[in-house]
Parts: sequence; structure tokens; C-alpha cells
Amino acid sequence: MSQKEDQHYIDAVINGETRAFSVLIDRYKHMVFTLAAKVLKNHEEAEEVAQDVFVKAYTALTTFKGDSKFSTWLYKITYYRSLDYLKKQKRSLQTSSIDSDTVYHLSSMENALDSLETSERKLAIKKAIDELPEDDAVVITLHYFEELSLKEIADIMNLEANTVKVRLFRSRKRLAELLKNKLEPEILGNYGRK
Repeated sequence: MSQKEDQHYIDAVINGETRAFSVLIDRYKHMVFTLAAKVLKNHEEAEEVAQDVFVKAYTALTTFKGDSKFSTWLYKITYYRSLDYLKKQKRSLQTSSIDSDTVYHLSSMENALDSLETSERKLAIKKAIDELPEDDAVVITLHYFEELSLKEIADIMNLEANTVKVRLFRSRKRLAELLKNKLEPEILGNYGRK
């Protein structure tokens, strides 16, 4: 949905057509849930937060100025509601060190992925993303699955765009290492059976 289409439904809701909000919910419910799940690492908690996000978005819809995409505004609400939920539960966001000295072998990971079928590849990537620290999973998810720009992600996470760029680079490396460690033993085992 384009920004213009989103704005049409936002204007309709503001003008009293409350049912128009269901279109926005349908459009963004999967991504809101996914982002909350990446932060919380718990499906039930993510469902609870996602519901809260849409209630908050509905009640605050008149404050949406249109300076950014509606999705960016909504994902920012999701990110902060998820962090608030963690605080209430006396848990904290798992973060990864920016100063990691780990050496990554990206070409090995690519070779390992080349030998998997597409569905197996998607499943392997999803499982590996779930194992990343939450901030890495959020950056990867927003950039590659929701196709947000570095600036949009920076707005959501209240960071500088350059910081997001560094996190994205390091998150990709961590993901590559996870995939390499998971896939190489599986592939080597498959070669032994042939």
C-alpha cells in the first residue's frame, strides 16, 4: 500500500469512518506482530503488544503528521511498546556488541545456501534470525523483509542512520555465521549419505 493509499484510510478514520482502520490493520498486522516477536521472543506476548499497538495507533491517529510513512510511524510505536513490555516484565532487550572481533566467512555461507532448496533456505534464514539478539533481528527484519531505508529504521529505533548502517552490517555478519554453523554440518551430512 502506498503512502497515498494509507493517507486515504487515515483521513477516513479521522473523519469518523472507524471501519477504515481495519484496512490499515490488515495491511500491517503481520509486520507489527513480527517486529514485536523479534523483540519479545514470545508469540503470546507479541500478540498482546500488537493489539496494544493498534489501539495506541488508533487513538493517536490524529497526531500522525505524514512526515514519514505510516508504516514507519506504526513500527516505531511497535518497537517502543515492545521495549515498554520488556521493562514491565523486568527483562531487557538483548543487544549485541558493536565491537565484535569475530571473523565471518560470507562465501562459505553463500556456498552452503546454494545447496538448499528455496523453502529450506527461507526456513533456515528465519530460524537463524530468531537466534540473533533482538536488536539485530529487528534491524534485519525491517531492512530486508519490510524494505525500510536506513533513515526509516533510524527513526523507528531512535538512532543515527550511520549507527543503523553499522548495526545492519554487523547483524548480517552474525546471521551469516549462524547460517554457516547450522548449514555446513547439515550439508556435509547429506554428502556423506549420497
